[in-house]
Amino acid sequence: MIKQLTPHIPDYELIDTGDGEKLERFGRYVVRRPEPQAIWHKSLDDRAWLKADASFLRDTKSEERGEWRLKPEMPSRWSVAFDYKDMHLKMRLALTSFKHVGIFPEQAANWEFIYDSIKELQSAGVAEPKVLNLFAYTGGASLAARAAGAQVTHVDSVKQVVTWSRENMVSSHLDGIRWIVEDATKFVEREIRRGNKYHGIILDPPAYGRGANGEKWVLEDDIANMLECCAKLLEDEGAFLVFNLYSMGLSAMLARTAVHQAFGAPRAEQMGELYFEDRSKKQIPFGTYYRFKR
Repeated sequence: MIKQLTPHIPDYELIDTGDGEKLERFGRYVVRRPEPQAIWHKSLDDRAWLKADASFLRDTKSEERGEWRLKPEMPSRWSVAFDYKDMHLKMRLALTSFKHVGIFPEQAANWEFIYDSIKELQSAGVAEPKVLNLFAYTGGASLAARAAGAQVTHVDSVKQVVTWSRENMVSSHLDGIRWIVEDATKFVEREIRRGNKYHGIILDPPAYGRGANGEKWVLEDDIANMLECCAKLLEDEGAFLVFNLYSMGLSAMLARTAVHQAFGAPRAEQMGELYFEDRSKKQIPFGTYYRFKR
C-alpha cells in the first residue's frame, strides 16, 4: 500500500521552504538550512528568514560541510521531546558541520510503527522482541524500540554518534540498549555466522559512508548484499522491517522490489514518502520508506 506519512510533533514545525532552503522550528529555536529539494520560491519575506536563531552557511569548497551563524541567545545544545502513547522520548540537539541537528523529525512516523509492532509481538507471546537498528545515528528508532520493551542492538560506525545516542537514552529515562561501534556490513555478516535472529530490523543507510575502520559504503553498490544479509537475520514469522532511503531519485517502488527479492513477499506492507508541510501548504518529502510485517 502506497501511503504518504507526516508525523505530528509539537516540538517541530516546518515554517517555510523555497529557493533551496528550509526554515524550521525545533523546540523554541528556529533554524535555517539548505534544502536542495525546495525548488520553488519562498512564501515568507526576508524578515521572517532573518529571524532564524541559527543559519547554516555552506562552505564554498564542499557540498556538505559548512558553518553556523548564531544569534546571541542561541545555545550550542538544546533538547526536544516526542510523545506517543506510553513512549516519552527526549533527544539532545546540536549544530553539526554537516548541517544536521541530531534528529530527522520525519522518522517519528516510523518510531510509532516500531513501537506498535513491538507491542503486537508482545501480545502474540514474544516477551522481549529482539530488534536490530543499523546505521542507527542518534538513536530515535532505538529509543522507540526500547521504550516498547524490546531488546535493542544499536549499530553505528561513528563513536561520537553512539555516545550522543547514549545521552538520548539517559535523557529519555531508558536503559539496556546494546551499543555497537562497527561497520554495519561486517556486523550483520558476523551475526549470520553466529546464528542470531531478530524480530525487527531497522535499516537506515546513507547514500555514502565510511565504516569504523574506513570501510566504504555506497548505497547503490552495497544495498542488495545488505538486504540479503538482513533476510537471514530476520525471524520467519511475526517479524517486521523498516527500510529508509534518502538518496534523491530512489523511489518506494525500487525499495519494495529490492526488499521482495531478498525477503520474499510479506504479509502486509506499506511504502511511500515521509514528508512535512510548511505554513503555506507546500509539501516536501524528506525520505522514502518501505516497511513490512510477516
